[in-house]
Amino acid sequence: GWQASMKSGSLSYIIPCNRLPVQLMSQVRVYTSNGQKKDLGSEGINGSTPQETPHKVGTGRQDTSNAGQKQSFLKDPIQVKVKAVLKKREYGPKYTQNNFITGVRAINEFCLKSSDLDQLRKIKRRSPHDDTETFTVYLRSDVEAKSLEVWGSPEALARERKRRKEAEIKYRENLFRNQRLLREYKEFFGNTKPRSSTAAMFFKGPGKVVMVAICINGLNFFFKLLAWVYTGSASMFSEAIHSLADTCNQALLALGISQSARTPDPSHPYGFTNMRYIASLISGVGIFMMGAGLSWYHGIIGLLQPHPIESLLWAYCILAGSLVSEGATLLVAINEIRRSARAKGLSFYQYVVQSRDPSTNVVLLEDAAAVLSVAIAATCMGLTSLTGNPYYDSVGSLGVGTLLGTVSAFLIYTNTEALLGRSIQPEQLQRLTELLESDPVVRAIHDVKATDMGMSKVRFKAEVDFDGRVVTRSYLEKQDVELLLQEIQQVKTLEELEAFMLKHGENIVDTLGAEVDRLEKDLKQRNPDVRHVDLEIL
Repeated sequence: GWQASMKSGSLSYIIPCNRLPVQLMSQVRVYTSNGQKKDLGSEGINGSTPQETPHKVGTGRQDTSNAGQKQSFLKDPIQVKVKAVLKKREYGPKYTQNNFITGVRAINEFCLKSSDLDQLRKIKRRSPHDDTETFTVYLRSDVEAKSLEVWGSPEALARERKRRKEAEIKYRENLFRNQRLLREYKEFFGNTKPRSSTAAMFFKGPGKVVMVAICINGLNFFFKLLAWVYTGSASMFSEAIHSLADTCNQALLALGISQSARTPDPSHPYGFTNMRYIASLISGVGIFMMGAGLSWYHGIIGLLQPHPIESLLWAYCILAGSLVSEGATLLVAINEIRRSARAKGLSFYQYVVQSRDPSTNVVLLEDAAAVLSVAIAATCMGLTSLTGNPYYDSVGSLGVGTLLGTVSAFLIYTNTEALLGRSIQPEQLQRLTELLESDPVVRAIHDVKATDMGMSKVRFKAEVDFDGRVVTRSYLEKQDVELLLQEIQQVKTLEELEAFMLKHGENIVDTLGAEVDRLEKDLKQRNPDVRHVDLEIL
């Protein structure tokens, strides 16, 4: 059978294989985090107690043979080494002792003054912002201790936080009243503030196109309405409604342009650029409801209840003037889109289909539809004048409504796609991917996503597998190697080893963060459309 003996610090096994005992000897050392070493020793068979001696089996000659085999085994023992490891430190579910916080957060959350922070340790850390390299932070444990010192107890600190929260709520409630008083003050004394950048947007680019379209379409609506009152033509009524819808929609576009220029705030950290797409989407719905819907309604009523049309001379004159004015606005929109498409390296068709500039696209499509609808209305009114059949005029109204419905459907589709967050072009995504992969610090990238946020603003996200050896070498190149070797040679105990690794480990992590910042900066510089970069470390 099996026989085994065991003693402190040694393992002894006797395996019944041809009655030959085999004994394994090992010396076990246990290390603790304070560097102390406990040697449990190594004892041979000669130090065994009688209780630990294996039972003797067989004759005396066999016992003598076993003793000789044990002596030969003691001359060449088998050593088993045990790996020394640090004891795992338990941090618990919530550990904030190593957290850094900024001065603003320390003042707001812990109700301190700037003079209180002067007495605390100041730590320089790498800044997350592009405009500064380093910034000052404070250890959270120091800030918490200082707040308790200032306020006396956690209960007093909680009461102060509650009081400040109530004061903030009261301030927000009075904000509307303060803004109203400020407007009244400006109206009474006059606003001498220089023209804002929002107002300047309407004197160039898409804003200029929209303002020109508003003025021209407003005049067209007025004259077409007079012509419809004078002639009673269904086609002329459709044209008047069309011009009114264009005027209202372009006013909505102007509102979207002004709102898109607002600066980002904590509630909208990525800004308000999508307001242009929202305004264009509502504009498309308005064209469908007001323009197409009323034109179809008036055309169907004309077919069901036809009535003779008065003299069309004034209607022809107004249509001719409308054709010239709408054509002028169309040319302004075309020139603006050509210029913008050339700057982006896109064709005219690609720029329109991708809805790069929703405001100019709406003006372009509305004016193109206006020019075509004027031609349809003039043709149908001419046929009615020649034949005396009012049905041609009603058919013209239905044709204008169908044209407006097609334009509105295109606007709704393109702006919805833009608001959903579509991906950028594959060629541009490939350039961004190759730029990252060509960097020596990057081994591979995965899960790449690049979203067009609207108005030529791209958000790029990727999972990056960094080469730790390159990062470490980058850190070593900035160090004094001789000094580093001296530090290594001075490491004798476990505490010294732990301190050495913690010091340089933190520095290597900071080097990795600096490499991430460098890659993000390179992506933004080489691709101006990329405004937000999120590189996640695998």
